[in-house]
Amino acid sequence: MMEKRCVALISGGLDSTLAAKLMLEQGIEVQGLFLAMSWGCCEKEKAQACARELGIPLMVLSVGDAYLDVIRAPKYGYGSGMNPCIDCRIYMFRIAKRYMEEIDAGFVVTGEVLGQRPMSQMRRPLDIIEAESDLEGLLLRPLCAQLLEPTLPELLGVVDRNRLLRLAGRSRHEQMALAKASGIQEYATPAGGCLLTDERFAEKTRDLFAHEERPTTKDMELLTIGRHFRVGPKTKVILGRNELENVLLEGHAQAGYTCLRPKFPGPSALVAGEGTEAAEEIAVSLILRHTKEEKRPEGTMEFWRDGMSWTVSGPSLQNLLEPAAVPLASSKQLAASSHPFYRWPLAARSLPHDGVETGSYHD
Repeated sequence: MMEKRCVALISGGLDSTLAAKLMLEQGIEVQGLFLAMSWGCCEKEKAQACARELGIPLMVLSVGDAYLDVIRAPKYGYGSGMNPCIDCRIYMFRIAKRYMEEIDAGFVVTGEVLGQRPMSQMRRPLDIIEAESDLEGLLLRPLCAQLLEPTLPELLGVVDRNRLLRLAGRSRHEQMALAKASGIQEYATPAGGCLLTDERFAEKTRDLFAHEERPTTKDMELLTIGRHFRVGPKTKVILGRNELENVLLEGHAQAGYTCLRPKFPGPSALVAGEGTEAAEEIAVSLILRHTKEEKRPEGTMEFWRDGMSWTVSGPSLQNLLEPAAVPLASSKQLAASSHPFYRWPLAARSLPHDGVETGSYHD
């Protein structure tokens, strides 16, 4: 006999909330599961708020570095950016299956809607995800269940199929009407979603994977902070855009991540990767370039370097100030530069100041 207990993946969005609600209305015990990514995607706080409103427990599990292999080489390819939608769901549903077995639940529930997402929620991808996550017959999608083959919970009478829905397509009008009728108020708006679909975030992710053999979730988290400048095959500099980001960059200082924070009004810089003296000179130059001219100190410059006092002065000072005052150079100028970090193939471009990046060096 199948247990009348399920694991419901809760994202904090409307669809997953409604799917769990439909199970509760049938007397099914629901255990929520939220899979967290340190670089964002779905918001844990919103998932927790939804779980509270539904009155269900919520287990929060963090996605580890192994997930980055899914992003690097997805079996079923990418969507519009670096989003491996099908492989991502397979990865997450495999975790849900293990959790289902651990708590002796009978099946897994998701808020997927047939035809809502062009890559992962069409009929064939839904079948692939179910098969490859080893959940055949045990993956229930209550919002569109009547458009799909019956699952084991339905066939065994644990779930009444007639009380499930037949939603399809991208419109959310029916879901919003159902939420209103059910008194559901806590759910994330449909806008937003996976950061890997964002063009600029996807570009920074490609750059990371192109230069790091084994990136970590920490590296992914850093992609959400500051302006990124690729200054070497294994080195980049990240500049804070505001005081909060300056503080966050300081918090990321550790072996392989050197933080320079000026003692004058200016952005902090995190040197990620090979933290050589030359890389730190570039970081100081970028700090000066993004500091208002009237705020730049005259003479000796003082910084905090990983929490320790550090100064730059003497003959090197003018060398640091000069490149900081000019725009990003052309690829030819960079290739001809005498700076050791510029002695490799480079192509430079300036990006619009939209709060994401102002410039980047890429090979």
